Amino acid sequence: MSEPINPIINDQLDALLHGETNLVANLANASALLMQTLTDINWSGFYLYQPDTDDLILGPFQGNVACVHIENNNGVCGTALATQTTQLVPDVHQFPGHIACDSASNAEIVVPLTLKDGTKLGVMDIDSPLKGRFTTADQAILEKFAAVLLSHIDKA
Repeated sequence: MSEPINPIINDQLDALLHGETNLVANLANASALLMQTLTDINWSGFYLYQPDTDDLILGPFQGNVACVHIENNNGVCGTALATQTTQLVPDVHQFPGHIACDSASNAEIVVPLTLKDGTKLGVMDIDSPLKGRFTTADQAILEKFAAVLLSHIDKA
């Protein structure tokens, strides 16, 4: 069993992003922090919403090469975007329409990212080679992580 995610990661993110307003820099450092801090993950990063094409495009990430475009309401990421709800998937092979960008991934959590004004920014995506890697406690911490990230982006 994996170590639970330590909530101190949210304070670390807040300190890491302090004073920075560049979106790409903030997303890049957030994905690096996740990759360096969380155990038993093989990918962490972001897909950014493209309103003109109504899909997601690959943003800053850490891990193996990834799918570049994901349609809205397709796969775990597209479902999180369409429903604006976190998708906690213990076994991606049981998720209807799962997009296998990396065959080593077996569990996934995707948190939608929406700015205060309601603008959809995209999603935060974290994959694990271990089935059942993410818990509801992890979900709460990662949703707070997303909120901290968004608070810095909203200042930009």
